[in-house]
Amino acid sequence: MERRKFLQNAGIAGILAAGAAPAVHAQGAPTIRWRLASSFPKALDTIFGAADVFSKTVSEATGGKFTISVHAGGELMPAFGVVDGVQQGTVECAHTAPYYFFGKDDTFAIDCAIPFGLNSRQMTAWMYEGNGMKLLREFYKPYNIVNFPMGNTGAQMGGWYRKEIRSLADIKGLKMRIGGFGGKVLSAIGGVPQNIPGGEIYQALEKGTIDATEWVGPYDDEKLGFVKVAKHYYYPGWWEGGPQLSLYVNQKAYDGLPAEYKAILAAAASHAHIDMQAKYDAKNPAALKRLVSAGAKLHQFDKSIMTAAYQAAMALYSDLSAKNPAWKKVYEDYAAFRDEQHLWFRFTEAGFDNFMQSGRFATTKAAPKKK
Repeated sequence: MERRKFLQNAGIAGILAAGAAPAVHAQGAPTIRWRLASSFPKALDTIFGAADVFSKTVSEATGGKFTISVHAGGELMPAFGVVDGVQQGTVECAHTAPYYFFGKDDTFAIDCAIPFGLNSRQMTAWMYEGNGMKLLREFYKPYNIVNFPMGNTGAQMGGWYRKEIRSLADIKGLKMRIGGFGGKVLSAIGGVPQNIPGGEIYQALEKGTIDATEWVGPYDDEKLGFVKVAKHYYYPGWWEGGPQLSLYVNQKAYDGLPAEYKAILAAAASHAHIDMQAKYDAKNPAALKRLVSAGAKLHQFDKSIMTAAYQAAMALYSDLSAKNPAWKKVYEDYAAFRDEQHLWFRFTEAGFDNFMQSGRFATTKAAPKKK
């Protein structure tokens, strides 16, 4: 098979296993040095670490000819300045949560997570097998950005609160750090959203500048120390059922890559995409146990809160579809895909998970002991 065609179609494991990296080097491929600006602090080895996994894979697959240095939020530019950085060519690429930038256009949020949206598997399916990648590539073109999925945390927790949230009345006036687009819905049900970078949340919660915060889930939340200043830990994070992180690449920089490097870039991003969620799924259970031991009190959101938030979200999406053509084009396809996925998952994933997480254990505990 022609080498170029092979590299364009092979996964990263195939590239490395087939010894493609030395061959690329031998063919006189150019030496390229890029910089990646992350929106996350280095302390969060899962979410920040995806960029490191990506960079290492690119380097290994090209025999060190294509290297990408990774810089934490604030090193090269502010955590929320990475879109401008990539768009203007200040850096060649960035790793971020697209919903941070809904202020530019609400459509950014769909590339990450919107309240009551797709879960992580469904989001990946929409991006790779549905119309997600095509529609978002069209959306990002005016920003000089080529996007790649690069990580997903899985469904998140509902955050940390200084006091219990028993009903919708307790949301009224609540100052909460909430990432991106979810704040619009929180505001609609009476909360006061605050957009604060990950590295600054603890101090704001400790000082009482905010009453509550969400981040990701147990593993990251433990590292950030939230249990020390807010004991009430709620679930689920209805605003983030499957938040996807993205690699943003400057269009001109991308166009300047050899075809082999473009294929390796895509494969490395895909590898990092899977690696991130694997890490979260593996690390969160033990971290949750440690947080409970440290005093965290687990609560499930009252159904009245979930219902009010859902209704507010649907009203918001309808309003945006009437006002924003870009949103309407992407969201209508996203929503149709979501409905089909729910039709399928209710018979398979949901049924299986419900039994494994409740029925199976209830049956096991109730089973009589053999004499």
